[in-house]
Amino acid sequence: MTATTLATPLLLSNDLLTGSEWNPLQSRELLQLSAEVKARPGRYAAALHGKSLALIFEKPSLRTRVTFEVGIQSMGGSVVFLDHTQARLGERESIADVARNLERWVHGIVARVYEQRVLEDMAASADIPVINALSDKFHPCQALADFFTLEEKFGALRGFKLGYVGDGNNVCHSLIFLAARLGVHLRIATPSQYAPAPEVLADAKRVARETRAKIELFTDPREAAAGAQGVYTDSWTSMGFEAEEKVRCDAFQPYQVNRELMALAAPDAVFMHCLPAHRGLEVTPEILDGPQSIVLDQSENRMYVQKAILLTLFH
Repeated sequence: MTATTLATPLLLSNDLLTGSEWNPLQSRELLQLSAEVKARPGRYAAALHGKSLALIFEKPSLRTRVTFEVGIQSMGGSVVFLDHTQARLGERESIADVARNLERWVHGIVARVYEQRVLEDMAASADIPVINALSDKFHPCQALADFFTLEEKFGALRGFKLGYVGDGNNVCHSLIFLAARLGVHLRIATPSQYAPAPEVLADAKRVARETRAKIELFTDPREAAAGAQGVYTDSWTSMGFEAEEKVRCDAFQPYQVNRELMALAAPDAVFMHCLPAHRGLEVTPEILDGPQSIVLDQSENRMYVQKAILLTLFH
């Protein structure tokens, strides 16, 4: 890194696979660096000079691909895009062989995959950084951008009340990890059969003892939204779960974010969604496109947070 560096303890890993790799101090410093990158992009224009990164995508992408490509190039790096939407990783050759070959040519791997184990196999097989650009279990880049966006609008997040309504999925897991590290009061409402993973909750509650965060689970969406400063939802059917769409739509119908649910939140509450959204399903059009929505701010901030991630891993 050629500009400001993070004055934090050494990272436990040179990978970002789940978001649990960074402690509370490092998580806060990452958001501060994101703000610095956004405010003074010129200072980082050569920070990745001479660095090449491979983007490996098994799933379609708009925000993740564009923000990583533009972010890397804006810091002087180069990108090689490997489209695996037709042939899954591990089919033509082993994941370990892919990783071992790539580390001879590039300085890092950004991977958007169906299965978390693919990222873990890559990280175990290569010494270069591996960044999770979405898996079935976690989406750390998204959660970091979400909390950066909230910090821009509300200031320090300790004690901030965020209600999450819907599926206890990859985005929910990453929000849990980061909320615990930032001292956020996160209230999650899901149908009981779609609750977040117990091991994610266990890690978060361990960290929350240090930061005084609160992670609470409900089945009633009204309890998650009541008094919340932010209300967050995601697609009811994530990529890879299309076969469950009918069952999921029936189960999640009471969890739609609409005018009635948002009315339970704080007067200045914002609405959040990682996109793409399905108007009329998990959220109504008047909320998604209305004045409380900050979904486009979340999208924009993906780039600044990911630049900060790259700066941190390549310092």
